[in-house]
Amino acid sequence: MRSIEATAARVSKTDRTIYKLRLYVAGQTPKSVTAVANLKRLCEEHLAGRYTIELVDLLQKPQLAAGDQILAIPTLVRRLPEPIKKIIGDLSNTERVLVGLDLRPH
Repeated sequence: MRSIEATAARVSKTDRTIYKLRLYVAGQTPKSVTAVANLKRLCEEHLAGRYTIELVDLLQKPQLAAGDQILAIPTLVRRLPEPIKKIIGDLSNTERVLVGLDLRPH
């Protein structure tokens, strides 16, 4: 597991919600690499200074998939704020990811 901390940025005084995200991948496959890049970009654009990303490589630690009931990869799990949410895929559909993370209305 690796942890990627959010870069320092100005945080809105009205919204200080911290997002704790976990991205499950399988090695350096094209989909995994794309998912990591897309997640970093989305977080910097929409959650600057308010997020942490934990990368879980299931090739290295397959037992961790059971905890979040991971059935497909890549899968993004929003652990905080609750409720827990999951988004499957390479996260290339920005609008779908923002809705899934509750950053945009449905």
